[in-house]
Amino acid sequence: MAPIAVGDSIPDGKLFYLDENNQRQEVSVHSLAAGKTVVIFAVPGAFTPTCSQKHVPGFIEKAEELKSKGVSEIICISVNDHFVMKEWSKQYPDNKHVKFLADGSATYTHALGLDLDLTAHGLGTRSQRYALLVDDLKVKVANIESAGQFSVSSAEEILKAL
Repeated sequence: MAPIAVGDSIPDGKLFYLDENNQRQEVSVHSLAAGKTVVIFAVPGAFTPTCSQKHVPGFIEKAEELKSKGVSEIICISVNDHFVMKEWSKQYPDNKHVKFLADGSATYTHALGLDLDLTAHGLGTRSQRYALLVDDLKVKVANIESAGQFSVSSAEEILKAL
C-alpha cells in the first residue's frame, strides 16, 4: 500500500485512550478532523529516546503557536496500547493541547500506509515517524521520515507550512 500523500483524504479509523476514570474510550479520527485543521503526528514508540526527548516535546512547546495559526487539534499516535499512552502522557505535566492516542494493533497506521516492520530489532510492527497537516480530512503536508531519522516531522517544520 502506498503511504498517505498530499492531496489524499485521511481514512477514518478508531484510536483509543484512557479517560480520567481510567476507562477505555475510542474516538474516530474523522470526528477529530472533519471540518478542522489538525496535526497528526506519530512516533515509532512511546518512551523511546527521540520520541520522548525531541518529537513530543516539540509539539507541546509549539502547541500555542500552532493553535494561533488555526490548528484545532494536535494528535500524537503511537503503536502502543492505551495504558502505555496514558502513562507516557504523564511525563509531560505542562501539556495542555497534545492528545495521546493509541493504535495498539497498528490498524490505523496500516490504513495510512505508514506501518514499519521492526521485528528484526525485537520491536514488531511500529509506525514510521511522521507529521501530517490535515485540513478538513485532506492532507496538505505529509512529512514522513526515513527510518531512524528526525528531520522533517517536527513541530517547527509544520509551523513553516502554516
